[in-house]
Amino acid sequence: MKQHRVAILGGAGFIGRYVVKRLAERGDVVTVGGRNAAAAKFLKLKGDVGQVGLVNLSMADEKLLPAFVADNDTVVNLVGILRESGSQRFDSLHHSGPARLARLAREAGVARFVHISAIGADPRSRSAYARTKAAGEEAVRDAFPTATILRPSIVFGPEDQFFNRLAALAMVSPVIPLIGGGETRLQPVYVGDVADAVLRGIDDPMAAGRVYELGGPKIYTLRALTELLLHEIGRKRLLVDIPFGVAAFQARLLSLLPNPPLTPEQVEMLKHDNIVLSGALGLDALGIAPTAVEAILSTYLDRFRRGGWYARERAA
Repeated sequence: MKQHRVAILGGAGFIGRYVVKRLAERGDVVTVGGRNAAAAKFLKLKGDVGQVGLVNLSMADEKLLPAFVADNDTVVNLVGILRESGSQRFDSLHHSGPARLARLAREAGVARFVHISAIGADPRSRSAYARTKAAGEEAVRDAFPTATILRPSIVFGPEDQFFNRLAALAMVSPVIPLIGGGETRLQPVYVGDVADAVLRGIDDPMAAGRVYELGGPKIYTLRALTELLLHEIGRKRLLVDIPFGVAAFQARLLSLLPNPPLTPEQVEMLKHDNIVLSGALGLDALGIAPTAVEAILSTYLDRFRRGGWYARERAA
């Protein structure tokens, strides 16, 4: 297989570390750009000496970005946020930033561009997250027509912000709120499968210019996933239905906190199912068999169980 030179923005994040690991394992040379390269030094351990490089830069840096993408045949954009904070704004990170990166990649003669978006990206959405994700997709396609766009559902794995946060809440609260009655349908996708999809997007000529929606093998309601999590960590909690209106009011208050557990954006997104659309290209079109939640969840929740790791071994 041809060795690639890959420039990645967002490589130190949840999905990024899996992408970097896979690229390094197969011998590619990787340059990871981010706002704090010092905090991403752990990525160097994913490859041999000199194989993974780190660069301090942001998506808004018109001066450094051309040098970042130069001499690479592939650019991967993994940057995204779930809530705004300080200078981290939805439009700059989901829309104008990817547009700039895709334009500079095309001008540098980069062969492949892979962009991570999200299921639910919609220019008509009331959610700024979903609107800017849709705007980013359009801008990337305009600047780099052969870009591969990946839209994952909720991504799960050891560092996720879904099951880990839910389990942490179950540790301290006797009540678990179910926004909208917990009826929203979700299709969680394993982070390793998303990373594999990025590599397929780089390697497969048929992926050029296509959009893929990435979901796991099974659709769950939010209630079902909460019950699955509680069963896995061996804790019984009262599940309380919270109407969307009440949840939105609570989220506005909570958003005043430095690290809010719930934001109005998240409430708005829960009003819509987050599943692969019928007829959409998915993991199967990339030759990837999706991994079930049940196969992975038990491997990373020991600290939330009564009795920890020993409790899981005894149950097995």
